[in-house]
Amino acid sequence: MNNPLLEPFDQAPFSKIKNEHFHPAITNAIDLAKKEIDAIVYNTDTPTFENTIAALDYSGYQLDRVSSIFFNLNSAETNEAIQKIAQEVSPLLSEFSNDITLNEGLFKKIKSVYEQKDALGLSTEEETLLNKRYKSFSRNGANLPNDKKQRLREIDTQLAKLKLTFGENLLAETNAFEMHLTNQEDLNGLPDGAKEAASQLAKSKNKEGWLITLDYPSYIPFMKYASNRELRKELALAFGSKGFKGNSLDNQENVLAIAKLRHERANLLGYKTHADFVLEERMAEKPEKVISFLNELQEKAKPAAIKEFKQLEDFAKELDGIGQLEKWDNSYYSEKLKQKLFSLDDELLKPYFKLENVIDGVFKVAEKLFGLQFKEVFNVDKYHEEVKTFEVYDEDQNFVSLFYADFHPRSGKRGGAWMTSFKSQFRKNGEEYRPHVSNVCNFTPSTPTKPSLLTFNEVTTLFHEFGHGLHGMLADTIYPSLSGTSVYWDFVELPSQILENWCYEKETLELFAKHYDTGELIPMDLIQKIKDSASFQEGMATLRQISFAKLDMAWHSNDPTPITNVKSFEKESFEGTNLFPDTPQTCMSTAFAHIFQGGYSSGYYSYKWAEVLDADAFAYFKEHGIFNKVIAKDFKDHVLSKGGTEKPMILYKRFRGTEPKISALLERGGLITA
Repeated sequence: MNNPLLEPFDQAPFSKIKNEHFHPAITNAIDLAKKEIDAIVYNTDTPTFENTIAALDYSGYQLDRVSSIFFNLNSAETNEAIQKIAQEVSPLLSEFSNDITLNEGLFKKIKSVYEQKDALGLSTEEETLLNKRYKSFSRNGANLPNDKKQRLREIDTQLAKLKLTFGENLLAETNAFEMHLTNQEDLNGLPDGAKEAASQLAKSKNKEGWLITLDYPSYIPFMKYASNRELRKELALAFGSKGFKGNSLDNQENVLAIAKLRHERANLLGYKTHADFVLEERMAEKPEKVISFLNELQEKAKPAAIKEFKQLEDFAKELDGIGQLEKWDNSYYSEKLKQKLFSLDDELLKPYFKLENVIDGVFKVAEKLFGLQFKEVFNVDKYHEEVKTFEVYDEDQNFVSLFYADFHPRSGKRGGAWMTSFKSQFRKNGEEYRPHVSNVCNFTPSTPTKPSLLTFNEVTTLFHEFGHGLHGMLADTIYPSLSGTSVYWDFVELPSQILENWCYEKETLELFAKHYDTGELIPMDLIQKIKDSASFQEGMATLRQISFAKLDMAWHSNDPTPITNVKSFEKESFEGTNLFPDTPQTCMSTAFAHIFQGGYSSGYYSYKWAEVLDADAFAYFKEHGIFNKVIAKDFKDHVLSKGGTEKPMILYKRFRGTEPKISALLERGGLITA
């Protein structure tokens, strides 16, 4: 078979790839990677850093390329055939990964180099790689007896399949629900753009009236603006019960199985819990430190959250006589209260945030800070016609990166927003390999009468994901496993979250916030209102994030074996952070893709942890000018380009001169005054 994935390629050859190419390409690439590993193991020369550690890091390049293309498509442009292949190849990849970490001959060579590391005169990056490689083997079973190694393989294979099934169920549940409306009064309160999008969606499915779905660009405007409380309830319950309906797509057993297998795996490796295992390789280091951090934040945020909730309750009662606020009232009355307090409405802002202008704006910010230039190109192969492609250059016209951007929902795309990579940056034998980076989002699409106009929340999401993108694009390391976003998980959100801060600044908004129709610059009073409302309901938002992080830690920092009821366990973990009454029909865990499908297990706290870093870092910019080239260069040189070549706190202190202080986050959120 003429398989484009088995031929040399630089850019991913999307238009030539057929589904049937993936399985043979992955199995072939696994065989090739196995030969590269064998070459290291059976090399008769004395083990050295170069012939063992570096050789191992450069091995499996073809497999990395093929599998990254495949799994990115499984997230952004999937179908039943791709999902079936994912179920087939995931156990193979898991088994191959185990073959490496449980390879006694390979570990013996790594251990030999590790034991003489002090005499090798290694650079900082080389020493980091050696330590990381040795620890990854010992942390993943290299020192286990054979019977336990076998059990570890079984667990990893099961986990790979369970996580895929969890994600497939979630996507199927999202796609299965439609609220079909034929009465125009049911749309009362909805902005014209949202009505038009709902009408367009109905037409695309040959239906009369309007369709509302669980995709964010459809779901969020309805929850925020629709005055029909019963319909908001129906939609909220559908959204909150994904994977929790007792049907063939139910995720409760998957959640229990994943949690219990992770715990067994951690015990097998000598760790008390899954969280103990994960956090050993994080800035936080231990579950106790995470829980202490979350409790400290909760102590600061809860009084503000209770006060904000009381204000919202009073407002809803006064406005509509609502006696008991429910979850489906939150967005609706919060938006109305925000409009009253700040005379600010997302619909007032959207005309100034045409997608193309926001993209141009984030590019200008990158240019002003880091000297980057983005040139849209139309000769790059892509997996869907909506994907935009750009070549990125530095001030000296050196090629920096290829950048893919995919912004709108589709039935084959999972929800949310993420940054990913089709090719890593590294250097080998004097040759520079530059990265291919992608941002994938689910933003409000255009309609027949309006271009894609973003909510302010979507604007900050675009900046957030682009921050991750910059971390990948500006990578400047020798070894691929230390490049770009290959950093401790509670450090990876710093580059993304810090970039969101620029969205609130007048100097930034003046670069791109122009009315899509008239070209008029966003009025100064609107900019001021954006700033004034930035910490609106910050206490409630913080408490909500803490509740998610505590749910994650509840699943992973204790023995989950006794848990039989997912909902009861979840309800217990939310105690102390709940403001709204519980809804028995809903469950978050069964749709908590971050921790049961993605890589955030024992790591959801990272968002708040990184907020401490980003608030402290942006305070430094604010002090000296948000486009200060010297500070931007320091951030690029010590954070963005360095990847995982040193411990994060060392890199951060090199940039900032000191450790971060939580006070900057509390001040920014209005939780304490300066």
